[in-house]
Amino acid sequence: MAFKMKDIVKNDNSVFVNGHYSNPEENPNYLAFKKLETMLDRMQSDDDTAVPVKTVKGFMTKIPSVFTGADLVGWLLRYVDLEDQVEALHIAHLMASHGYIFPIDDHVLTVKNDNTYYRFQTPCLWPSRVLEPENTDYAVYLCKRTMQSKQRLELADFEAENLARLQKMFSRKWEFIYMQAEAQIKVDKKREKLERKILDSQERAFWDVHRPVPGCVNTTDVDIRKTCKQNKQGCCKLGFLVPGGRISPTISENDLRPAQEILQLEIDVLKKQMSKSRMKISKVGESYIAHFEQYQDFDSLWGTTTEFSNPWITDNTELWDQESTVVAKDIPARRVKRWGFSILELLKDPAGTDNFTKFLAKEFSGENLKFWLACRDLKTLPQSQVQDKVLEIYEEFLAPNARDPVNIDSRVADIVKQNVQNDINRYCLDAAEEHIFKLMKNDSYNRYLRSDMYKEFLTGTVKKKVLIRKVSWLKFHQAPTNSS
Repeated sequence: MAFKMKDIVKNDNSVFVNGHYSNPEENPNYLAFKKLETMLDRMQSDDDTAVPVKTVKGFMTKIPSVFTGADLVGWLLRYVDLEDQVEALHIAHLMASHGYIFPIDDHVLTVKNDNTYYRFQTPCLWPSRVLEPENTDYAVYLCKRTMQSKQRLELADFEAENLARLQKMFSRKWEFIYMQAEAQIKVDKKREKLERKILDSQERAFWDVHRPVPGCVNTTDVDIRKTCKQNKQGCCKLGFLVPGGRISPTISENDLRPAQEILQLEIDVLKKQMSKSRMKISKVGESYIAHFEQYQDFDSLWGTTTEFSNPWITDNTELWDQESTVVAKDIPARRVKRWGFSILELLKDPAGTDNFTKFLAKEFSGENLKFWLACRDLKTLPQSQVQDKVLEIYEEFLAPNARDPVNIDSRVADIVKQNVQNDINRYCLDAAEEHIFKLMKNDSYNRYLRSDMYKEFLTGTVKKKVLIRKVSWLKFHQAPTNSS
């Protein structure tokens, strides 16, 4: 007799969670588990409608308690209200992926409509009756497999990699894990051979569900959206206090809140959502493309420059040497051009930082860059030197009688002063550092790009001036020698 998927008998069994029993309906996958388990109970019933399970005899071995994929698909088409074979295969695949049935010779939990052999999982290892196992249990299982000489129990490549990671993770208690594996092997040896085969395959299938083969979906992962919907508290419902009673009879008096408080909470949540910056994926892609197009000619890995050979594929390091030089006459134009991309590119280059320092000195604002560089150095100091360095920076740039005071407003000054008085750490000057950086970025940096100092570097005029000075100096010192 055929039955429909919606005809489910509700079971009130409990599962043990965190030291106490709770209702299995707390699991978001409860309905899916009960539908599959209802069919499994019918498949393993004692009457003639069960899936035919048999022991297959080989040349020198026996394969106990198996059935074929064709038998399973045929049973689903015969006793379940399904439309075609594709739907039956889908249901069978769901059973396998959740670990209710499994192939006896494969780690990939799927079902084929052929003569491949499958086996039922023992009910005590069904996903609705067990919790997520610990890594220590998995380590015991893998360690036990390495102690057995049977070819069918050899570790696969991914299992050997997992074992190596677990050995490193549990190095301090690996001896205890090894002893547990030995104890389990002693118990297994007391069982009959066929029973041992069945238990080994069922244990392997259990770990194939909870520690699947790379590339396979882990069906034990709970959908976060289902969990969030399920764990919503009753107080989130709008149960306003009204004269003469309440709106919803399903909410107790303790859950009710004043309408003003609930609406204020909702307003706060919406404000937080509005404050989050969002950007379309298309805009993100355009930004990445523009970034890589801008830096394409300056990446030595791709070898786009024609001045020197690619140092990544040759032994010639002239390109790297030129990129690291700080001598004005040796700085290439392509390197100076990169200073115009952003202030960070300028300050990342030692020659750019030196040139920018000279420009700020001419504008009588060199203390801004000096303060910012000191704050950057503060982030890399050992903890034992942080307090003295913070006080030194504060006294030099931020104190009321500082030697080189920087231009910050009163609000930032109060924040920094309070941080220094309450808790000195390497981040207590961040407010002033960020303010000065924005000031240099929006004001000083733009003026620097328009200045003659930068344009001379970019056009190579600085190199000519340096060369002229050098030639003049040589002529001056060589003149007495020639006259003599």
